[in-house]
Amino acid sequence: MTDLWSFLLQTLTASGAAVFLLVVKYLFRDKLSPRWQFGIWGLLALVLLHPAGQGGRYVLLNWPLWLETLKTALTGDYSLIRVIAPIPLPAPLGGPQTPLDVLYFLYVAGVVVLLAWYALTYLRLRLALRRGSLADDAQLRRVAAQYDLPLCRAVEVEGLPSAFVCGVVRPVLALPAGQAVDDKVLLHELLHLKYHDAAWGLLICLFRCLHWCNPLLWYCADRAGNDAEALCDQRVLERLEGEDRRDYGRILLSMASGKYARATGTSSMANGGRNIRARIEAIARFKRYPAGMALASVCVALVLLFPLVLGQGQTLAKANGLGHSGELEFHTAMASARLTPCTTAAGALDTYGKAVIEQNGIYRALCAPIDQQADLASQMESFAHGPDHWVHEHWESGLPGRADQTVGYFLYNLTEADGGYTAVMVFPLQLAYLDGPDAPPVRESEEGYAYAAWQTVRAERQGDRWVVIPQGDFQVSELQQAYDDSVSLLTWGDPALPAAVTYAADVDGLRLEIAYQTVHTVDSTVETGGSWFSGPSTSFDTTPKPNAQFDAAKEYYYFTGTETVPGAVDRLNRYAAAPVYADGSGPSLVFGTGQGSSSDGTFWGNAWDSGGLQSGGGSGFRDDPNEAPVWPDHYRMVLSYVDGREEQIVELRPVEGGNAS
Repeated sequence: MTDLWSFLLQTLTASGAAVFLLVVKYLFRDKLSPRWQFGIWGLLALVLLHPAGQGGRYVLLNWPLWLETLKTALTGDYSLIRVIAPIPLPAPLGGPQTPLDVLYFLYVAGVVVLLAWYALTYLRLRLALRRGSLADDAQLRRVAAQYDLPLCRAVEVEGLPSAFVCGVVRPVLALPAGQAVDDKVLLHELLHLKYHDAAWGLLICLFRCLHWCNPLLWYCADRAGNDAEALCDQRVLERLEGEDRRDYGRILLSMASGKYARATGTSSMANGGRNIRARIEAIARFKRYPAGMALASVCVALVLLFPLVLGQGQTLAKANGLGHSGELEFHTAMASARLTPCTTAAGALDTYGKAVIEQNGIYRALCAPIDQQADLASQMESFAHGPDHWVHEHWESGLPGRADQTVGYFLYNLTEADGGYTAVMVFPLQLAYLDGPDAPPVRESEEGYAYAAWQTVRAERQGDRWVVIPQGDFQVSELQQAYDDSVSLLTWGDPALPAAVTYAADVDGLRLEIAYQTVHTVDSTVETGGSWFSGPSTSFDTTPKPNAQFDAAKEYYYFTGTETVPGAVDRLNRYAAAPVYADGSGPSLVFGTGQGSSSDGTFWGNAWDSGGLQSGGGSGFRDDPNEAPVWPDHYRMVLSYVDGREEQIVELRPVEGGNAS
């Protein structure tokens, strides 16, 4: 917690949980035991101790989204509110820069003053106890032995209205000097000692200090203190019988004093006169709860645990059709994008791809670094209020054409590097701007081939989110297949696009090359209709999937042999190739029939079947597509000749500059 917004997020999150708990406690006030009534405050303590908004999650009410929206609307700040710790951390050096900084300093000052006041009060009490005299502990030992309870040092102090335990590490039982103390009072205090109630009181006191300006949480602190006393009363009554229980109520009446009520670090039995009446009424209603109620209490607590502690994840607020004047909706959508982190590299890349296809800046904000959010928002604002009157979410990605939304994108050559991934993102184009956006667009080449735009991108983890950073401008390539067939081609690779690595060797007047590519995909198909006759029809879903995993990965290779000496191809009979991995493993070299390939990466052919030295093929990855792909270290190729020469084995090694980066 380093600023006012962080404190507001923490205290408002706790307030929502507190209201919810108060309602639940009211509904179960006569149905569940005092143990449950006090223990359930542990859920509120967990909410208070857990930094609010972690991982983009929220408790009951979406305070993070509302505060992010308000912060941006008031200050123009597009950073993310981060609650680092549930306690106020030191502010940066230097004086306050804004009125909000002044408020935050006042808040921190209030915490420090209240902590100091409680500490001083506790020290004064301990000094007063040090001036007391050791008590005759015969009665205390008898009560402890009778009920099998622990003991601590006991002192007598003048002016005390009642006995209480003071301290956590070295507890002391304070007794009123010159007064007889009933066994039931000692029983009550020894039960406080056994269950460390002074420590619980200290924790409640700490929460009071941290949230001193939140009256709702102060009220809950009072209720928790009362419930702790009611629980101790219940434990006492469970050990008493008949007339002793009625006597215990009369003892409480005699302690209706406010002196040392709720004293820090103590178990003061006299917790204020107004609370004594409620405790006596509870004694009158005393009953032993059946054993089965313990299970019911645990079940109720577990049901409450999920919404109060685990919370729920953010979902992207409205990101389309924001209009050119929807300022509040725009701020809300941007806040939602900041709060909805991409949790996987695949999710970030998928989100970026769909942001480009849709030209949607809100989608881009989902996978953009936090420090780029302000510039991104400024771009969208300028489009919304510019002469072209774009809607607020419009974003120019630099794509040199119009993406084919029915096809989507393809992710080539995914490579693990420096804790992140690089890849080539490919977008089939319906229309390509070959000569700039002002020139007439083209749908396909004169030969009927399609165009695709591609860009190298990097996905990396920043904090709790994956982000995508473009590594260069878009390039346009003419694909090697007609437009209508480009989808199936891009699923398996295309030699017109960058290779992950190129393997090459020179032998007998030939330049042998294998261009190797990988293609990763995220399942983005969605049913759009269909019939009983033709079955369901599907299309590409342009909605981002920030938590996506890769559902498939394929490898593709394209082999060519080029003559460096005329007639070299004519001397060649057959060829076969197989990949070899870094550990030396790989399939065997086999001459197949005709021209073909295998799923293990081997391929074979001959010069006269293909009209030259060329072939291609591909297969699905054998490993998990979400693991970084392992590329072949090199290829081994066997060549046979028409003149009966001995077969020759050649190794094709990676060439410099033969990769996508």
